Amino acid sequence: MGSLVHDDHLERRNRRTMLVAFGAALAMLGLGYAAVPLYDLFCRVTGFGGTTQVASEAEADIAARLAASAGGQTYSIRFDANTARNMPWDFRPVQVTDTITIGQRDMATYIARNNSSEPVTGTATFNVEPKQAGRYFNKIQCFCFTEQTLQPGQEVRMPVLYYVDPAALDDPNMEGVEQITLSYTFHRAIENEEQAEQGI
Repeated sequence: MGSLVHDDHLERRNRRTMLVAFGAALAMLGLGYAAVPLYDLFCRVTGFGGTTQVASEAEADIAARLAASAGGQTYSIRFDANTARNMPWDFRPVQVTDTITIGQRDMATYIARNNSSEPVTGTATFNVEPKQAGRYFNKIQCFCFTEQTLQPGQEVRMPVLYYVDPAALDDPNMEGVEQITLSYTFHRAIENEEQAEQGI
C-alpha cells in the first residue's frame, strides 16, 4: 500500500516537472521568435547601434522650428553605399558628402543599377556612424522603407529625405562630432535569393 502511494506521488511529481519543463521550453521558443522584432524596436527607439529614426512631416516641421534657435549650426554628412556579395547591382551615392543645417530637411540621392539579366529585388539595411548619432538622424522618406525591384539593366535614382534633430546639440555624447556617415547595404530579398539559388 505504501509503495502504491509512493509511486503515485512520484508519478505526479514527474508529471508536474515535465509540464514545467515543457512550459519553459515553450516560453523560450516564444522569446526566440520575439527577440528579433523586440531588438529592432529597441534599436529604432533608442538609436542603439547607429539605427536611424523614422519621422513624419509634422515632426520634421517641429524640428525645423526648433532649428531656428540652433543658430544655423551644421553637420557634414557622408554617404556610403555597399552591396552584399550575391547582389548583382552597382549602388552609389550621387554626392559623397554634403553640409546640412541642423533641423532642416535635406535630400540625398543614391543610384542603383541591376547588372544581371533577370529582375532582382533588393532590400537595404542601414546605420549611421558615430553610433550615438543614430537617435538624432531622422528619415522622412527613404527607399530603404520598402523592397526595391530592378529589371535587367535598369538604373534608378533613390532619394532619402532626412534631417538631424536639433536635440543632438544638447547631448554631451555628440560633442566634437562634426561628421555623420549614413551607410546603406543592399541585399537580395529573401524570396529573390532563394529563387537565385534554385536557378529560377
